[in-house]
Amino acid sequence: MALGSKFLALFLIHICLLLSLSLAADPFVSYDFDVSYITASPLGVPQQVIAINGKFPGPTINVTTNNNVAINVKNKLDENLLMHWSGIQQRRSSWQDGVPGTNCPIPPKWNWTYQFQVKDQIGSFFYFPTLHMQRASGGFGSFVINNRAIIPIPFDTPYGDIVILIGDWYKRNHTALRKALDAGKDLGMPDGVLINGKGPYQYNTTLVPDGIDHETIEVQPGKTYRIRVHNVGTSTSLNFRIQNHNLLLAESEGSYTVQQNYTSLDIHVGQSYSFLVTTDQNASSDYYIVASARFVNESQWKRVTGVAVLHYTNSKGKAKGPLPEAPNDEFDKTFSMNQARSIRWNVSASGARPNPQGSFRYGSINVTDVYVLRNKPLVTINGKRRATLSGISFVNPTTPIRLADQFKVKGAYKLDFPETPLTGPPKMETSVINGTYRGFMEVILQNNDTKMHSYHLSGYAVFVVGMDYGEWTENSRGTYNKWDGIARSTVQVYPGAWTAILVSLDNVGVWNLRAENLDSWYLGQETYVRIVNPEATNKTELPIPDNALFCGALSKLQKPEDISFAVSITGNRSKFILHAADGCLCIHLRFWLIFPCDNLPLVIACSSLSSQSSLWL
Repeated sequence: MALGSKFLALFLIHICLLLSLSLAADPFVSYDFDVSYITASPLGVPQQVIAINGKFPGPTINVTTNNNVAINVKNKLDENLLMHWSGIQQRRSSWQDGVPGTNCPIPPKWNWTYQFQVKDQIGSFFYFPTLHMQRASGGFGSFVINNRAIIPIPFDTPYGDIVILIGDWYKRNHTALRKALDAGKDLGMPDGVLINGKGPYQYNTTLVPDGIDHETIEVQPGKTYRIRVHNVGTSTSLNFRIQNHNLLLAESEGSYTVQQNYTSLDIHVGQSYSFLVTTDQNASSDYYIVASARFVNESQWKRVTGVAVLHYTNSKGKAKGPLPEAPNDEFDKTFSMNQARSIRWNVSASGARPNPQGSFRYGSINVTDVYVLRNKPLVTINGKRRATLSGISFVNPTTPIRLADQFKVKGAYKLDFPETPLTGPPKMETSVINGTYRGFMEVILQNNDTKMHSYHLSGYAVFVVGMDYGEWTENSRGTYNKWDGIARSTVQVYPGAWTAILVSLDNVGVWNLRAENLDSWYLGQETYVRIVNPEATNKTELPIPDNALFCGALSKLQKPEDISFAVSITGNRSKFILHAADGCLCIHLRFWLIFPCDNLPLVIACSSLSSQSSLWL
């Protein structure tokens, strides 16, 4: 075996060197994710969390515009798994989106390799598991897409890049939370807020007990850092602030913003922002970093506050005193909304391409489809407590929608999601929006609940053109921002209010439109937008992956996973990947898997319909 491996490695090296001279493509970046349970005590009590490669939170995926990305996910949980790359548009390939409407799950003890290109994107995103409320137990991490060197960024290069993951947290794991929802109960108040997987600094001995590990972020004085903040929590909007430091907003979910200072900013579930923070304060002490609950009874939710420490290298003491105050707007419901309206698209900045972001004049495009999606408080359907959109509580299909289309499975879903809310009793259906390829869709998200909600559309950046309190009417279009509304993938909808978005339907596939609040999502507040090119060309959608998993009506197509063997030989400059499948060794060359580039891997990939196992050489 050792001699054969050496011979095989030498053979592949020659092949790769030959191909690298003749083929030039976008670089390929690879990651291995071992997803498993570990025991951690983020709030001082041992509990089961979901880790990646033994770490909670998981590692940062760091890539550059147009990179090809391969992430081999090994499911070491005791239940099915899918990983979703939130905000990554998966151009032409909803096969890789990692949600139940497009992918069969990865069974326990199996591995599956996601392969996709971060085409024409930059910015700050995150990944997480999408099934069974698993995100409430972890499994999340940041996903950074850097600009190519030839594309200027609209600010001086920061001294450092810092990721901060914030989110509400329960001492109960996702299984217990899921059982509570199944029993018709609310999740109740979270037990705290984590910052980078750690509990609060002991700023108050009454609210924060001894024995809790907190996050410390060390910085050099007199420098400017890019701080990427993601709300990866379960259901709570959080106000983010750093004591005595301005937050200069620069980017949100792949769009550069008009740069303006905030003392604090509300970050809703599923949202991401980049701030430029200058360490220009004196070093007499450390400074608090705070993420506190919003749109709740804050006097009762004081414990739902995350506190970390910003530590200057020349600091002379610990952070002390009261926390910097959150916005005092209990009786002013417009403060946060006006803050959200102030976030504008930087139309003169280049994004992933050299041309300015504003060269896409979304405000001058005629709308082809209009959908009003109304959210109401939870309802009872067939004896079960459910969440709805426009009177429909979504039921995930046993055969994913995209697979059902590919293999012409009848009855897997209905292409009948209503353009306006149902007037009759609510119902449970697998009802999907029929989008128009190359159409321009207007979606009004009407929140008639008493809770804050945020919504995400996979596959796209949507233009946030308006929001206001009350009921949306056609006259509301007169208030739309048709010039520099921010383009992003996750938008908030305030209680008793509406948010309007516009989206250009140019990405063929099946795309998830969902509540980011995990309880609402789990209880059915989602649908999918199906975009089909009638010409059915590979130029607008990539073919089904060779390693596609099968389930539901197509279960008979799935063969048992076969991991024949694995050998690891890593050189100082190159890494080679070979796949073993169905008991034989095969090499499958694809132009985008092979490239010449110093300090980046050369890759050969092989896969079969039944499985995909990896041999690293």
